[in-house]
Amino acid sequence: MTEPQTLTKLIVLYMLDKVDFPITKAQIYDFILEKEYSNYFTLTQATFELADDGFIESSSTHSSTFLSLTDKGRDTLAFFQNRISDGIKKDINTYFEEHRMEITNEVSVITNYYRTSSGDYVADLLARDKASDLVDIKLNLPTEESARNVCEHWRDQSSDIYSILLEKLL
Repeated sequence: MTEPQTLTKLIVLYMLDKVDFPITKAQIYDFILEKEYSNYFTLTQATFELADDGFIESSSTHSSTFLSLTDKGRDTLAFFQNRISDGIKKDINTYFEEHRMEITNEVSVITNYYRTSSGDYVADLLARDKASDLVDIKLNLPTEESARNVCEHWRDQSSDIYSILLEKLL
């Protein structure tokens, strides 16, 4: 394994270790590419290999791919994190301090939709607080457009809808 690829893998593992919930692949890519710690090809290959080797887990919706650190990844990072410079660690820590709320908000509202065997669509709407699901709603809808619209609106209105549900049900 080449040194840039090793460093890229360790940076991904270090970033995932700094949060206690899955974050989007886009968030990791944006940071690493903006700081020019890696190029897109190396980062894509490194992420694929980390998942393939069981160091990270990946899950996808129609709009995002989420990454999380496995125990195997955490153990590996503990052994090799001295290969990440203090400057890079500081940049990562600062990034999470400055963007924690934005990152948390982005990963706390998850949407997906899919077509059923009957031809309808189901919009799957999830609001989560860290690793706990607060509400998980599945709505049957007649068209893909309506399912996509519901998913888009859920992002902006999930907290209001959650509050209304609590108010009505409690």
